[in-house]
Amino acid sequence: MLMKGQQNLHMEKWIEKGDVLIEALPYIQRFNRKIIVVKYGGSAMLDEDFMSSVIQDITLLKLVGFKPIIVHGGGKAISKHIDRLGMETEFINGLRVTDEETLDAAEMVLNSVNKKLVQIVQQLGVRAIGISGKDGNLLTVKKKLSAGEDIGYVGEVTAVNTDILLDLLEKDFLPIVCPIGLDEDFHGYNINADDAASAIAEAVKAEKLAFLTDTEGVYMDIEDTGSVISEMTVSEAQELIDKGIIAGGMLPKIKNCMEAINHGVSRVHILDGRIPHSILLEIFTNKGIGTAILGDEQEKFYTHAKM
Repeated sequence: MLMKGQQNLHMEKWIEKGDVLIEALPYIQRFNRKIIVVKYGGSAMLDEDFMSSVIQDITLLKLVGFKPIIVHGGGKAISKHIDRLGMETEFINGLRVTDEETLDAAEMVLNSVNKKLVQIVQQLGVRAIGISGKDGNLLTVKKKLSAGEDIGYVGEVTAVNTDILLDLLEKDFLPIVCPIGLDEDFHGYNINADDAASAIAEAVKAEKLAFLTDTEGVYMDIEDTGSVISEMTVSEAQELIDKGIIAGGMLPKIKNCMEAINHGVSRVHILDGRIPHSILLEIFTNKGIGTAILGDEQEKFYTHAKM
């Protein structure tokens, strides 16, 4: 039997949970029946518990009225598999050169990851369809160059067959996309998952695009983990690029975000996929925990670090 003090503490915890649900209500109402594209990758994909947690969150988004599409990566798993096979890896400008053998290995790993994600979603009672960018010409690509140099079978998305995705969403499926595409000659290409997610979000005019990564967001000072910027407009992002504050590996990700915004996506979020429930905390709470990027004309929700 609980003592009176324990009862009060127990009740306070339940009240806090109720407050969280009420805080989420306006966001659920605002984004009901809206499409959200989630790019899932990074270290969180290598841990079964993290993977289950992330997929639970995305499944919850669907059950409360969102229309999620998952685009997954698998770079770390691909690297481990290639190393296990004893294959030599060549890099140009920091990017892996993808020859025929590497492409075959990448496609095998990505397809395995894809079906694992489908399995987890369906265990949670939601119907999921795993689909490669090859299927139905979902993702048409051309060869992508790195600073003018050929890096093999790495593709740049030129077209998205939105009919497939919109039809699956209409029929109440959760699409899970493997980032492999075909060129006009029907040769397979590996696609950077960030690029694939951005292209899909633009094509379906998603309300939100969320990148689950290995970083908490965009920092004003990379040495200060407390300097995460909660929100910034496209113009503010460009200023940070011009000042050299956004650089390195974050630069191409931010450029993807800016391009998505300029092509009709309402908001783009960069989140740490290793933090439990990061996507729920970012979307359903007033403060958020990552970085949101929005158009210059969009209303800001949060208080953020001084620009």
